[in-house]
Amino acid sequence: MESFGQNYPEEFDGALDCASLAVTCAFNRRGTLLAVGCNDGRIVIWDFLTRGIAKVISAHVHPVCSLSWSRAGYKLVSVSTDNNVCIWDVLSGECDIKYRFPSPVMKVQFHPRNDKMFLVCPMRHPAVLVNVDSSHEVIPMDDEGDVNIVASFDRRGEHIFTGNSRGKLLILSCPELKIKASFRIGQGTTSAAAVKSIEFARRTEFFLVNSADRVIRVYDARKVLKCGKDDDPDTTQKLQDLVNKTMWKKCCFSGDGEYICAGSARQHSLYIWERSVGNLVKILHGTKGEMLLDVVWHPVRPIMASISSGVVSVWSQNQVENWSAFAPDFKELDENVEYEERESEFDQSDEDKSIELSQERREEDVEVDVTSTEPVTAFCSSDEDDDSKALLYLPISPEIEEPEEGWGPEGAPNEDLSSKRSGDSKENVSPKKKRPKTFDVSLENAPTDEVHPLVSNRPKEKQTAGNKKGRNNSKGDSKKDRKKH
Repeated sequence: MESFGQNYPEEFDGALDCASLAVTCAFNRRGTLLAVGCNDGRIVIWDFLTRGIAKVISAHVHPVCSLSWSRAGYKLVSVSTDNNVCIWDVLSGECDIKYRFPSPVMKVQFHPRNDKMFLVCPMRHPAVLVNVDSSHEVIPMDDEGDVNIVASFDRRGEHIFTGNSRGKLLILSCPELKIKASFRIGQGTTSAAAVKSIEFARRTEFFLVNSADRVIRVYDARKVLKCGKDDDPDTTQKLQDLVNKTMWKKCCFSGDGEYICAGSARQHSLYIWERSVGNLVKILHGTKGEMLLDVVWHPVRPIMASISSGVVSVWSQNQVENWSAFAPDFKELDENVEYEERESEFDQSDEDKSIELSQERREEDVEVDVTSTEPVTAFCSSDEDDDSKALLYLPISPEIEEPEEGWGPEGAPNEDLSSKRSGDSKENVSPKKKRPKTFDVSLENAPTDEVHPLVSNRPKEKQTAGNKKGRNNSKGDSKKDRKKH
């Protein structure tokens, strides 16, 4: 990676095809795995280094609309449009706990430091903080009449930031849920700008607020907390598309917090700004006529993944290999050149070498430690221990076409293996599937007759047919057809 090069993606770098329509995606903390939630309810986990599918979890029956990784990466929480929130064991592919909500859920987020706690944003209802070991708590609101709430944990999970449709932000301590600060975005403007999303940078104290007035406001969390209640903290930056007045579908920070990316709600276009200056540095255009669903930035590299038309597009930099930077005497050849070999060049013991030179070489032999690993500073925060126990890669068993007899666990016979392989090619269907603990979450005044926006975007006649026959995308493919594939 070039230390002086641009630190943002500059061109399209291929697509990840999940075989079913992708809806949402999320990187794990190291960026080695990418979880993709699909329209047929499956979660596809990609190994991002090899760009291959590492695991497929048959998670839900309805489309997956939000995903979040736990800090160590062993757990994954997902939400489906059928109002179910599930916690998955990534290694086994099994559901640990299932929560049934009375109304549609828009977003779910694991606590950044505690995988026993997560945040749920139901539709037209205050956000809910769920503790796996105990019960759930509804996060208090400032304005009882306004229930269109978006919420997010801050970088370390010490506070929860909530925003409503009147442009009011409320900051509460976690897990006590005591109000620490509050302010209104866009002071002095007549129309209240509804808060659409709140996103935090991974490495700095900055966060952004995406609002309905098409302006992305960047704030410093420390200054906001110092201001207290009903103050007016200054924005660090205000970002917007002055030419097209674009609405923003999804915004995110780069891994180092230096850049901000916003995806247009009208088309597959990604705008990248430099946070410190506020200048637009790049616009990446996807295929014309496509609508953007989601965009995420890789935690440590200048790579982004965006979703449109059910396909995950990857955006990165064009890597030019400059070998002379590593070896100054390196010469690039346009054609084959006959090489004249020295007499003793490839001899095992060089007889012509002088004795003094071998003495110098002997002093150079230093013990190199290749076993102990030092923590990578890019992954570690200043206030925490080394998290070397994180799940970085998923083990994949090799697919052997003609296994010998007695191959496999405890000498399993061939027939069982072949039938098992054909039955679940990469689908994690285990014969002894444990039943997840299921909880019904009761919420007061929750709107039970609301339809999830992902479902209601489809044409009316298909939607009614979809509820009966299980159609789950705009092209009208039935679930039965999907499962055959």
